[in-house]
Amino acid sequence: MLKTVLIVFGTIFIAELGDKTQLAVLALKSKGISGIGIFTGSMIAFAILTGMAIFLGDWLNANIPINIIQKVASVSFIVIGFLMWFDKI
Repeated sequence: MLKTVLIVFGTIFIAELGDKTQLAVLALKSKGISGIGIFTGSMIAFAILTGMAIFLGDWLNANIPINIIQKVASVSFIVIGFLMWFDKI
């Protein structure tokens, strides 16, 4: 269990460094909004979004073969990469 927690923590921590959520929190704090309020609101939002992702992941796992999920995710990342490369998003 601890190994799983540490792997998830490390993965999420690295993935979220410098993302738009951090910039939003920075912007909110720079406007003088309470740090406790920002922290509480963002933690509630993350908890809800994480719960939704877990339930969706369970549903996908139960209804769609993993190789299809991996292929769709791979193609999606490639398409997004090309769109970003050509300044379309």
